[in-house]
Amino acid sequence: MTRRVVVVGSGGREHALADVLGRTSDVIVTPGNPGISGSVSTPATELDADLFVIGPEVPLVDGLADELRAQGKLVFGPGADGARLEGSKAWMKELFVAAGVPTADHGAFTELEPALAFLSTMEPPFVVKTDGLAAGKGVLVTDDRGAAEAAVAEYLSGTAFGDAGTTVVIEEGLVGPEVSVFAICDGNSAVALAAAQDHKRVGDGDSGPNTGGMGAYTPLPWADDGLVDTVMQLAIEPTLAELGRRGIDYRGVLYAGLMLTESGPKMLEYNVRFGDPETQVVLPRIESDLAQLLTEAAAGKIEHQPVFASDAVVVVVCASEWYPASSRTGDVIDGIDDARALDGVSVYCAGVEKDDHEQLVTAGGRVLNVVGRGATVDEAAARAYAGVDLISWPGMHHRRDIAWQART
Repeated sequence: MTRRVVVVGSGGREHALADVLGRTSDVIVTPGNPGISGSVSTPATELDADLFVIGPEVPLVDGLADELRAQGKLVFGPGADGARLEGSKAWMKELFVAAGVPTADHGAFTELEPALAFLSTMEPPFVVKTDGLAAGKGVLVTDDRGAAEAAVAEYLSGTAFGDAGTTVVIEEGLVGPEVSVFAICDGNSAVALAAAQDHKRVGDGDSGPNTGGMGAYTPLPWADDGLVDTVMQLAIEPTLAELGRRGIDYRGVLYAGLMLTESGPKMLEYNVRFGDPETQVVLPRIESDLAQLLTEAAAGKIEHQPVFASDAVVVVVCASEWYPASSRTGDVIDGIDDARALDGVSVYCAGVEKDDHEQLVTAGGRVLNVVGRGATVDEAAARAYAGVDLISWPGMHHRRDIAWQART
């Protein structure tokens, strides 16, 4: 019998999930978008399926997984208790300390003067984060103390990110390459997927403000062969154990964002869902049955290990004009079919909708994810950019240096 899977979400991550899960299962995406086949407007709580996979962080933090489980449904995604790891950076940092997970020196503050006093003890680069969810934008990394102080004041006042910023976390600035590792957790144990690296800054050379992510690639040819095992031992396993001690049965993704510093790997933060855009490069490399793996995790016992292809995948995010400050919308998108016709190229739809003429138009900041696959990172990047060059709309922008650390 064919497995039926519901994917919750509407972006490029959910398009990639639907694509890979669809190799072995019938997939519905809610609410999806007009660029994702199988999208429906019916809420997840009104659908029936063998497995529910929740993509974005907001419904997880709001307790959608708990609501679905209360209906007797099998869900891949943590309950609201586990989702606090992403919903509150201050709580996450406290858990790091309790679990013995290496991380940056830090402090959490709700008042301006103690926060500025702590900041005055730090050396650049300065890192200021909102405690709550800010769609990947509530992080400032700067060498300018004045800019850091202004951000603290703006966050705490609520003018920048509302309630999400009224507690701030100030961290020691870590230096080194950043790595993303997804761990599939069944409440007691976990298995890791392939490591990836994303590019958060809007501009080439890692310039400009942080975004939700402008591109990613996998594998990481410059990384140590034992990196993923190290991440599991240093971070994932002690975190799962600490969650268990707190009575939290965590069934979902632990997305570990780490910095490889001179003194060893240190955790930056966890996300409680598949990362976007790393999902768009990691999942396509899986040769085993992803739906089976996520079903086992959701049921509380992983019995099969993921198997990965040896090739490389690179994704380039194409964004609307003004992103990340704001988003111009309603522009007709040309060239998607031409890009998809290229060998080794896929296009996942994120911020899109259809106009009155049934044409796909821009409807958000990150609009399309153009994915290239090849024998090497160089070849995968070349294919991704060949696809990007066939796509256009007024004001479209993207980085030209995705995967630069791995390209020769």
